[in-house]
Amino acid sequence: MNKSKRPFTKSKRSFRRRLPPIQSGDRIDYRNMSLISRFISEQGKILSRRVNRVTLKQQRLITITIKQARILSLLPFLNNQKQFER
Repeated sequence: MNKSKRPFTKSKRSFRRRLPPIQSGDRIDYRNMSLISRFISEQGKILSRRVNRVTLKQQRLITITIKQARILSLLPFLNNQKQFER
């Protein structure tokens, strides 16, 4: 029972570090539609923190601002426009 032992090698992949979606100068505000729209899916749902790659504090602020923008009718609650092609 002689098993060949291969040394455990780690693959050396170079990876580019992703930039955080919110820079230090960005204000998370309900009027900043260009920033808010990055964190909403095509259906109008708020994307999860894991998808957004933001901290917990930032995700909470994003959620509050999206809800404020919805109440002020700057954003739709639902985006159910289905495209029918014939």
